[in-house]
Amino acid sequence: MTRPLTARIDLAALAHNLGVARAAAPRSRILAVIKANGYGHGLLRVARGLRGADGFAVLSVDEAAQLRGAGYSHPIVLLEGFFHLDELAEIARLRLRPVIHRADQAEILARAHLEHRLDILLKIDTGMHRLGLPPARVAAVLASLRTSPNVGGITLMSHFACADEPSIGVADQLAVFQSCLLCPSGGEGAYPVSLANSAALLRYPESHGDWVRPGIMLYGASPFAEQTGADLGLLPVMTLESRLIAVRRIRKGEAVGYGAHFVAERDMNVGVVACGYADGYPRHAGTGTPILVEGRLTRTLGRVSMDMLGVDLEPVPHAHVGSPVTLWGAGLPVEHVAVQAGTIAYELLTALAPRVRVEEI
Repeated sequence: MTRPLTARIDLAALAHNLGVARAAAPRSRILAVIKANGYGHGLLRVARGLRGADGFAVLSVDEAAQLRGAGYSHPIVLLEGFFHLDELAEIARLRLRPVIHRADQAEILARAHLEHRLDILLKIDTGMHRLGLPPARVAAVLASLRTSPNVGGITLMSHFACADEPSIGVADQLAVFQSCLLCPSGGEGAYPVSLANSAALLRYPESHGDWVRPGIMLYGASPFAEQTGADLGLLPVMTLESRLIAVRRIRKGEAVGYGAHFVAERDMNVGVVACGYADGYPRHAGTGTPILVEGRLTRTLGRVSMDMLGVDLEPVPHAHVGSPVTLWGAGLPVEHVAVQAGTIAYELLTALAPRVRVEEI
C-alpha cells in the first residue's frame, strides 16, 4: 500500500504567479529564481511552469546543465558565479551568465581561454554585506571587465536586505547603488540593472530596473510577514496532502506524542496523520499549528514525530481513517504553518523530503 502523503504541484499556479510579477513590474524582464530544486518543487517541473519567464537564476552549473539538457535556451544566471578557473569552459559551453562578486573572480575570468565571450553580472555590496564588491572597488573592477576579451555584456546587480521590512526598506541601498552608476568608469544608465527580489518587486517600483528577480512569490508565498500569498493575489503552487491513518478516543488527563507535551483537558477524539519531520514537516511546529481535516480547520497536538503527527478531531467529529488532510497549500497558507513553527515559508517548501511522492496537477 502506498503511503498517503503527496505534494501536489500546480503548474498553472506558477504561470499565474509569474503573471502577477509581470503586472507588478511591466517594464522589466523576469529572471525567475529556481535554485534549491525550484524551492523544493522540482527544478525541471518549475521550469516548465515558468517557461514564459525571460530567464532563470540557479546556484550551480549542474542545475544549469539540467535546464540546457531539457532544451531551455533562456538566459541562465549563476547566482554565486564560479569558484575555479576550470569551471569556465563548461560555463562558456552552456552559455551561462555568472555573477562576479569578488575582484579575484574578475582576474580569473581574464586569464581564461574561452570559445566565446561571457555575459556576466557584476554584484555590488550596497549594504547587505553578504556577496558583492565594496562600492569603492566597483570602478576599477568594472574597468577591467570592460576591456577583457572574455566579457560580453555586463549587468550590474545588488540584493536588498530589508525590502520586506517597511520601517527600513530599500532607499539607503538604492542610493549606494546609484552612486556606483555615476562612477568614472561609466555613466548612469550605461549598464542594465538587476536589483528587485520578490519583496522589492511588489513594494518598491523604483527598484525594478531592467531585470527583476522574483523567487518566493512565484511559488505562491508572500515575502512579507504581515501578508499571505493570497493577500497578494498569488496562488499556492505546492499543496502537501495526507490522510488520517488512525483515530482514537482519549480521556481527560491522557497525553499525546513524545514527551507528553499535550495533555487532554477533556475527553476528545485524536487523529494520527501520515506526515512527520522526515517528510519535511517542521518538528518545532507545536500544539496549535493549523491543519485541515476534511477541509475543516483544526490544530496539531503534541510533538511532531519522524513519520506522524497528532491532530485534534473535535472540530471534525465525523473524521475517520482515510479522511483527507492538508498540511499546507490550497486552503491553508504555508505562511500560517511557518509562523507557528517559528520559521518562514521558504524553509518549509525547500525542506520537502525526497521520499514524499510528488504529482503535477
